[in-house]
Amino acid sequence: MAERDGEERRRRWKQVRIARIRCMRICTPSLVIVLASLASLVGCASPQPPANAARVAGIAPRGEQCGPDCYRIFNGKDLSGWVSVNCFSDTFVARDGMLFCTGNPTGFIRTDRMYENYVLDFDWKHEAKEGNAGLFVWSDPVPSSAQNMFPRAIEVQIMLTPDVKDKEGRLLYTGQGDVFSIWGSKMTPLRPHPAGWERTLPSERVTKGAGEWNHYKVTCNQGNITVEINGHEVSGAKDVSPRTGYICLESEGSPIWFKDICVKELPAAVPALAAKDVVMEGTGMRRLFDGKTLGGWREQSGEEGHWTFDDGVAKFDGKGDSLWTAEEFGDFELVADWRWTKEHQGKIKRPMIGADGTEERDAAGNVKEVEIEERDSGIYLRGNSKSQVNIWGWPCGSGEVWGYRTDPSMPASVRAACTPKVRADKPIGEWNRMVIRMVGDRLTVDLNGQRVIDNAQLPGVPATGAIALQSHGCPIQFENVFIRPLK
Repeated sequence: MAERDGEERRRRWKQVRIARIRCMRICTPSLVIVLASLASLVGCASPQPPANAARVAGIAPRGEQCGPDCYRIFNGKDLSGWVSVNCFSDTFVARDGMLFCTGNPTGFIRTDRMYENYVLDFDWKHEAKEGNAGLFVWSDPVPSSAQNMFPRAIEVQIMLTPDVKDKEGRLLYTGQGDVFSIWGSKMTPLRPHPAGWERTLPSERVTKGAGEWNHYKVTCNQGNITVEINGHEVSGAKDVSPRTGYICLESEGSPIWFKDICVKELPAAVPALAAKDVVMEGTGMRRLFDGKTLGGWREQSGEEGHWTFDDGVAKFDGKGDSLWTAEEFGDFELVADWRWTKEHQGKIKRPMIGADGTEERDAAGNVKEVEIEERDSGIYLRGNSKSQVNIWGWPCGSGEVWGYRTDPSMPASVRAACTPKVRADKPIGEWNRMVIRMVGDRLTVDLNGQRVIDNAQLPGVPATGAIALQSHGCPIQFENVFIRPLK
């Protein structure tokens, strides 16, 4: 459905997880793309990677063939080739040659490589009379900011539910293979939705009920999607963007089985797709919080208890010390979502910072200042506070590297490069996404899709070290913290 306030979404999803079956689709004009019948495919030659495999993913596909140019992406034994993004270790498990999902917590697993154009076949079976799950195609590798459960993607709904209508009697969504966009992905429905949502409702009702196997065949090709259920083409989408990304299976409140998951890759686009149509690279990316606890992080001895983990969010009350990773990192790409609470440290006048990293002055030589609600935190890189990416309320915006910008011994070019090029912070209470890339002594920071620090040099920065979420006396929250080591 149309984008709603992130907190309202979080509240509804939490209620749904407690109730096990939820109606999230009611609140999201998204399109659900149903996967279709997997015909029995036998008689396989020795595996050969499709012609565009190297171009799309840089690696050859794994798994036995299940038909001409078609190979299995679930081996029936374990989750090799899949990445658990935000689920528990036992949410998705291989069992009796099939893939079983408990439905708890709400989250998803994804393939370990991207796909551009392909045909995906698989079977699924819900245990409950009303069950919910989903397939995400052309998906980002991590959840979108503003929530910690779902990625930007096109969803093919895998749901058993009675039709849901609004007060005017308009059909909003079904359990028959809806296709819709979620969290920033774009598409055009194949047919107008009664309420104007970016969602295709099915042309036929052919989904079988609880305890019965359904066959999905989903074709994703050149920005178009078609969904066949049990041999009938019922839904789809066109004009999709992005149109290269990951394949994901969703956990959402109810037990479900999957089997015979096969992919046949199709020729890649010529010319190659523009950057906007390809999702973020996620190879090797993993989360730094386990989804339940602060495991993998360490608090200062004697200062425990000020960082807590609840409903996928790391919360700091502003009173303890910084939270450090137990592991050290060299070159890496870090994704971290953060937001301020309403609490602050009082109103303080802070200087305007010019593009060269120095304080701006008026004609009389006085420092230009702006009164702000003081909020301050940051992310320490490579084990020290000097290489800190600031998160704060100063007029210049977050992303600033205080230890280098204010060091008079540093060259002017270094100090200028450590000054944000633009203020990209969102309003207080909204989630911000920060992507930090550290390679050698070079730092790049994107904030909410804008480049604020571009390949800044940090002379003398350690080669490796832990990462910390900084304590600076102000409450702050983090979620969706992922790292991708770079070799």
